[in-house]
Amino acid sequence: MSDPERLIFSNFIFNRFPDGRCRAQVELTRSGGDMFVGTREGKGTETVALRCAAQASVDAIQQVVESGRSFELLGVKSVHAFDSVIVIVSVGVKDQDGRRRFVGTYVAEQGAERAAAVAVLNATNRYVENDSVVRS
Repeated sequence: MSDPERLIFSNFIFNRFPDGRCRAQVELTRSGGDMFVGTREGKGTETVALRCAAQASVDAIQQVVESGRSFELLGVKSVHAFDSVIVIVSVGVKDQDGRRRFVGTYVAEQGAERAAAVAVLNATNRYVENDSVVRS
């Protein structure tokens, strides 16, 4: 088995618009230079903004894996703990072995939306690094 190509969270863009819409763009790269971009839009509350950012990350990760494997954002929540805001995500994965659930977290030092996107990567990175999962 070759060394896994770790996905790197390379860029995050989040915009809020006057009409209440938001747009998140997540860029992930691999050591070989491949770039994967996920973009999502939403409208509404802070919870919708977190979900929009997390879903953009899921969309980028979905581009990395082989067909027959699918990711689903099951939930995203911001909590206050240990004098910090922490974002927690739950991501479901469906593959030939059935369904699994992964959980990831990230401290929201640079914004809760960015933390939601990174938490998705933290939840799925070990699964995606598996050679049998990644597209060549």
